[in-house]
Amino acid sequence: MSTFKEIAGRNIRSYTTNPDNPLEGQMWYNQTDFALKGVVASGAWSSGGNLIAPRSNMGGAGNQTAGLSFGGRNPPPAIPGHTSTDEYNGSGWAVGGALSTGRFQLAGAGTQTAGLGAGGYVETGGAQTVTEEYNGSSWTAGGALSTGRFALGGAGTQTSGLVAGGRTPSYTTATEEYGGTSWTSGGALTQAKTLTQMTGTQIAAVAFGGVTPPGTANVEEYNGTSWSEVNNLPTTRDNGGASGVQTSSIVFAGNAPGATGNAFTYDGTNFTATATMATARTGLGAAGTTSNNSTALGFGGYIGGSGYTTATEEYNFGATVITPGAWASGGALGTARNNLSGAGTESAGLAFGGYPSNNETEEYNGSTWSEQNNLNTGRGSATGFGVQTAAVMAGGSGALTTTENYDGTSWSPSGALSTGRRYLAGAGTQTAGLGFGGYAPPSPAGVSATEEYNGSIWTGGGALSPTTWASAGTGTQTAALKMGGAGAGSPGPTAGVNTQEYNGSSWTAGGDMISANKSNQGAGTQTAALTFGGNTTGTQTLGYDGTSWSTRPSLSTGRTYFAGFGINTAAIATGNNPAAAITEEFTGETTAVNIKTFTTS
Repeated sequence: MSTFKEIAGRNIRSYTTNPDNPLEGQMWYNQTDFALKGVVASGAWSSGGNLIAPRSNMGGAGNQTAGLSFGGRNPPPAIPGHTSTDEYNGSGWAVGGALSTGRFQLAGAGTQTAGLGAGGYVETGGAQTVTEEYNGSSWTAGGALSTGRFALGGAGTQTSGLVAGGRTPSYTTATEEYGGTSWTSGGALTQAKTLTQMTGTQIAAVAFGGVTPPGTANVEEYNGTSWSEVNNLPTTRDNGGASGVQTSSIVFAGNAPGATGNAFTYDGTNFTATATMATARTGLGAAGTTSNNSTALGFGGYIGGSGYTTATEEYNFGATVITPGAWASGGALGTARNNLSGAGTESAGLAFGGYPSNNETEEYNGSTWSEQNNLNTGRGSATGFGVQTAAVMAGGSGALTTTENYDGTSWSPSGALSTGRRYLAGAGTQTAGLGFGGYAPPSPAGVSATEEYNGSIWTGGGALSPTTWASAGTGTQTAALKMGGAGAGSPGPTAGVNTQEYNGSSWTAGGDMISANKSNQGAGTQTAALTFGGNTTGTQTLGYDGTSWSTRPSLSTGRTYFAGFGINTAAIATGNNPAAAITEEFTGETTAVNIKTFTTS
């Protein structure tokens, strides 16, 4: 029997613990665990940021860090033919330019900045010949398909595209090749089929399964001239996703029969089962690498009785284990309440004030809340900022000017706000803080005033424009961020998408939020922020990079008039309206080496 040294050219080293930063294929003996260990590659799916709206049968293009979703449908009378385009940045989805012709079951190909959408179905117009090209911001008309059809497969690039199969509404074998301006006929499929999962290039494509009818396990490969049958899929499959190239691809989800989340890699000859998606579905969009089957992206789709989904999942094959960002349950507040304020971090947080018990203070240690000394002036609807041992509460109930400082043990009165208000937002620290916006009844207009705090007194800063209240705030005194909020008027003013950035003297417009919102909360910095919850989005979480917003994993519980604080990779949401004690913790995506323990005999 060969030894490890004879095979690998070296002995297995012994460590008291696992070595730092081990490499794929490295093996060692762990003296503490009395076990042989090593780093191995494997496939796994992890959650990504949710699609902006639920839908299925959209076109897909791009890759895992620059994906594209366009068109699609959700149940009539909602939106049977989306014009929506969403762009994925590796963490979440942002709004892109709208299609000229909203449709579903269209073919997709290309990249995020050079995408191709062809064919599809319009509820009142039937099968389409429409082709559109995307340049990273807008769609323009391309050459029309020779054969109008829907539920067709697509592959290739914007200047070298390929479509095959579909319905006219008859099932068809027709293949067409795109040269960047017009379509020409290619070799016919060996079987007329629809809803095939297709990937690859114009001269080396592969089509997995489909409906003939019935569902088929047939697999065909295209060489630029003709299609030929190769080894079948392990089971029939249609209306799923595929990514990669002809000799190294992955096919996943779909109808097999019934919605499935399972996946198989293909090496050009044989199929191998790999990790299963968390959400079984059909009619999802797909994107991935253009060189092999090591990464893929699946998004949206239909999940049967539960309807249409926004779920996005990323596939990675390698020695690194990715733990997706997510909200998880934290320790419950000792006192249920709403309209409370907060400050601090995920592991050292502070919640104070609110209704109905409006003078309570509680500290969070990362798992449990503990009661502390009460506020001197009990109130809700105030702003809070700072850290657990040096926090500030300002404004609140009615239109108070009251300010208090917390030193980690007790609260003490401090300098009053110049403008009394409630539902104001805040940012910064106890000695370099900021309060802005808010509402001061009975005036129907919100408060535009910004005030800067030095630990004892407030002074005037640059005014918000437009004026908003019940908005989220985060950042520092010289680099703050205002997110959403209500416009002038009460009760029931319209929520907004407005984002504003403060530079220490004035506010300027930032990128608009994806969805209008108010009574939301924020965490992080001006260039790396989160906003979550609120009146109009409930569970939605969005991330900001200093320029634009994209989706993040949603809260488990929709909430309004609650407290939120932390950073964009470690945030807290606590309380709710009506009064509640629930707390959730957000943890950003993490990566770690996949270390496996080997058994010996």
